[in-house]
Amino acid sequence: MQSLTIGFIGLGNMGAPMAANLAKAGHKVRGFDVAGTTAAGVEVAPDIAGAAKGADVVITMLPNGSILRQVAAQAIEHMAKGSLFIDCSTVDVESARNTSEAAEKAGVLAVDAPVSGGIGGASAGTLTFMAGGSEAAFAKAAPLFDIMGQKAVHCGDAGAGQAAKICNNMILGVTMIATCEAFALADKLGLDRQKMFDVVSTSSGYSWSMNAYCPAPGVGPNAPSDNDYKPGFAAELMLKDLGLSQQAAEMADADTPMGELARALYAQFVENEDGKGMDFSAMLPRFEKRGREG
Repeated sequence: MQSLTIGFIGLGNMGAPMAANLAKAGHKVRGFDVAGTTAAGVEVAPDIAGAAKGADVVITMLPNGSILRQVAAQAIEHMAKGSLFIDCSTVDVESARNTSEAAEKAGVLAVDAPVSGGIGGASAGTLTFMAGGSEAAFAKAAPLFDIMGQKAVHCGDAGAGQAAKICNNMILGVTMIATCEAFALADKLGLDRQKMFDVVSTSSGYSWSMNAYCPAPGVGPNAPSDNDYKPGFAAELMLKDLGLSQQAAEMADADTPMGELARALYAQFVENEDGKGMDFSAMLPRFEKRGREG
């Protein structure tokens, strides 16, 4: 692949290593972040316009849909026709579609491509991208996804990437709560946690939350539970994603009672129970402390 000029806006915990991997692969990367953060091998741009001007591709990794809309409007204004705008943030479907429409009006290709894999995946270049946009836009983005990740799935038209991410993380939030509840119940029934894992991880109750990211310390593969629940995926980020799932459900008139209950439980955990700054699997010690009546 020929060397591209890439503007990267949003050099946080996820964006910085993603930008660094693109630079390491030989692309000229200009980065900008309002917090002044930088990334290895990435040239510092003075502002959004400086990152976007003359870029073949502009990539964003931002906190929410409102900020995406503002940043995209400024960046697209300075992008050439036929260039590519990739948003890797996790935002609401409407903001993703709005950004795609703005790009299309300017003759710019657009892909919404939220990621799965966390900070570790961003650093290692093993992220999974869930992409929405035209076939042409996805084809142009695919070689960059190959550098930053290990898999990219073209999910459909604009907004489809966000829809896939939101649905995936609603399942993740619900299954993690169920896994934590089950361990807390097993404790009170006198069942050894390792025996619990040995049974469930090879039976019909197995899930990613149990098998790959077990919330019980010392059980299963190494996970944040083995590091005092320091976040691999923070509880407040799970709360954000569950909020997006319920916003989407309301928009689509979909009945998602488990998703709504998971959102409410994570809201209580983050806002009222010191869950902020903890991994989302820290729901297990939360349930351990509680009885039937809370």
